[in-house]
Amino acid sequence: MDSHIYGVPKLFLFFLLAHLFNDIHGIPISTALPTKHPSSSSSSSSPTQINSNSVLVALLDSHYTELAELVEKALLLHTLEAAVNVHNITIFAPRNEALERNLDPEFKRFLLEPGNLRTLQTLLLFHIIPTRIGSQELPKSPAESTRHKTLCNDHVRLTSKDSGEIIVDLAKVVLPDDVVRPDGVIHGIERLLVPRSVQEDFNKRRSLRSISAVQPEGAPEVDPRTHRLKKPAPAVPVGAPPVLPIFDAIAPGPSLAPAPAPGPGGPHHHFDGESQVKDFIQTLLHYGGYNELADILVNLTSLATEMGRLVSEGYVLTVLAPNDEAMAKLTTDQLSEPGAPEQIVYYHLIPEYQTEESMYNAVRRFGKIRYDTLRLPHKVTAEEADGSVKFGHGDGSAYLFDPDIYTDGRISVQGIDGVLFPVEETTPVTKVAPVAKSVAKPHRGKLLEVACRLLVVVGQDSHFTTCQ
Repeated sequence: MDSHIYGVPKLFLFFLLAHLFNDIHGIPISTALPTKHPSSSSSSSSPTQINSNSVLVALLDSHYTELAELVEKALLLHTLEAAVNVHNITIFAPRNEALERNLDPEFKRFLLEPGNLRTLQTLLLFHIIPTRIGSQELPKSPAESTRHKTLCNDHVRLTSKDSGEIIVDLAKVVLPDDVVRPDGVIHGIERLLVPRSVQEDFNKRRSLRSISAVQPEGAPEVDPRTHRLKKPAPAVPVGAPPVLPIFDAIAPGPSLAPAPAPGPGGPHHHFDGESQVKDFIQTLLHYGGYNELADILVNLTSLATEMGRLVSEGYVLTVLAPNDEAMAKLTTDQLSEPGAPEQIVYYHLIPEYQTEESMYNAVRRFGKIRYDTLRLPHKVTAEEADGSVKFGHGDGSAYLFDPDIYTDGRISVQGIDGVLFPVEETTPVTKVAPVAKSVAKPHRGKLLEVACRLLVVVGQDSHFTTCQ
């Protein structure tokens, strides 16, 4: 680790030098680390010296470097100092191989995550008993098994096998009395000790991908034309735009049953379109000046429900909303025809998400822009005029009046000061010139031709129609 100098941490090297300075000059040097004292009557805590012969210094300077590194990462130095100054402790230290190669990499990543600091501390404190247990106090037979409370308030079990092996929890003690100091002892064990609480926490937070059930895909389909297996359609991720265009998702009409809208999830509704449409209609009412359009969407037609269904399936909409003054100019004839209100509103729905900024930048850069509408095949034209965006042509045009009334990422409402109508496409009628009727003359033979010539010479050809 970077914090060691020749195997000794910088922090404890400082404490060692301070202690030597104290022994030579007789001047006490206090440490900055707080220490708990066993006496409860003393209300103030006094600074504590770190003994260079402490088991804690020996642990950080021993060959158990992996464990020492975890202790530093878990910020347990203050806790262990307090324990050393109060108790004689026993540390069961796993070998470096147990933490480097024999530990599950996923479990090690789980322990080192910043959010799992408390779990790492519990794991390490499970290896420390606040009582000195030397090799002579270890059980010698299976009947002498004992339970000891650790610093994490959990219990560890010490047993012995008939072969003489000492077992702590599920690990074998391979180096008893490996490090012995006046305030504690370190026993080397072959593997890491994992308390039940840490194991349960790891199982709860484990990625669900490794334990999720596999959904059956069904029998493969064979293409009858090629006699090969059909390739399954690629899965559409949640939140992706729908595969089919919005025009294929619109209900065919009031006389037919509504068609199910295609989308990323079908009936699962990844977006709450009904709530979004309800929200934007309420915004129109609170904004003021757009009550007529809200009334048409909710009462005169079922377009609010249709728009909610489209948004639920992942489509986006931009509503060009005429204000009440513009709606009041509509005549009875324009609204009395069957389906007229729907067609008017459909022409004001653009299947894109546009804001004032995006539309104004588009007309500034490209001049005239033609937006698709839900009233096929008509499109609405937009261009820059008087520093704003102008929609439509001539007398039937409207200006962007109240921009960005409602924008939530799926529905955008832009207020305009007129009702738009599509330009009726008229096919030019080409006049066909009258064809003159030509009467075919009867074919005359050579003999009749000679006779007609003689009659012309005599002047009697007018009496014979054949010769005319």
